[in-house]
Amino acid sequence: MKNLRGKKVLVTGADGFIGSHLTEALIREGCHVRAFVFYNSFNSWGWLDHLPKEIRSEIDVFSGDIRDPFGVNEAVKSCDIVFHLASLIAIPYSYHSPANYVETNIQGTLNILQAARKLEVSKIIHTSTSEVYGTARFVPITEDHPFQGQSPYSATKIGADQLALSFYRSFETPVAIIRPFNTYGPRQSARAIIPTIITQIANGQTRIKLGKLSPTRDFSFVRDTVRGFLAVAESSQSIGEEINICSGFEISIGETAKRIAELMHKEIEIITDPIRLRPEKSEVERLWGDNQKAKKLLGWEPKYFGKDGLRAGLRIGDL
Repeated sequence: MKNLRGKKVLVTGADGFIGSHLTEALIREGCHVRAFVFYNSFNSWGWLDHLPKEIRSEIDVFSGDIRDPFGVNEAVKSCDIVFHLASLIAIPYSYHSPANYVETNIQGTLNILQAARKLEVSKIIHTSTSEVYGTARFVPITEDHPFQGQSPYSATKIGADQLALSFYRSFETPVAIIRPFNTYGPRQSARAIIPTIITQIANGQTRIKLGKLSPTRDFSFVRDTVRGFLAVAESSQSIGEEINICSGFEISIGETAKRIAELMHKEIEIITDPIRLRPEKSEVERLWGDNQKAKKLLGWEPKYFGKDGLRAGLRIGDL
């Protein structure tokens, strides 16, 4: 990644799952990284606290709140590139606290765009999500698939994406949109489906409680997702574009649980827990992404794909 070496970059949401992996990768690529983490009274840097000491010592940590335009402006100062990952992502939480999602995901994105435009940042990589597509109307899902806000979370991400694109179209702000599908790997929240399955089995449970088992997902290992971020940042062709980063492999939730149990050498019974079910019209029944645009524009393709790729990624995740 020679085009990134020596660049000063800001990573918002650096304390999160994907953000911490991206921060580590950027440091290893020779970037000067300012990591925007959510301010808290415990002085915790989230997952950055778990990075190797030699990596942590190279990070310029900025504690703040993405909803605060003054702090965001200060964080963006002197940065060449902004990777914007900060957002609220838990779908169940969005059902009862949608205002927090509007403030963080939409207002927070506006704060980044305004600061980046004012300070003439050379590129903003805005993070979307496959949830903006809702249940697939056709597969594999290309970037031309219509948006469907099936949860307050996905609705705010659609809004943030469109806001970012409006700055590109209105002011020529150099924005690129990366759209990861269901990323998994070390450091992921236990709320996510794969860690939920692993945690229950690791705790000795044989009756695994999950939500609906039939929905399908396109799981991408975090290393592939991070390589996607780097490729989007490096490519001049990504500006003004929305780009899927996905494995191109579809598997149901129920089948995923069975494969994890096999890798952990455990026999399980899967039961549907009503508490874990989304409202009927809010459930995204099918996600299967098309990554041809990423291959064409970025030269990126997944290393972890298909049944073997999923198995390899799960093993690296210390099953």
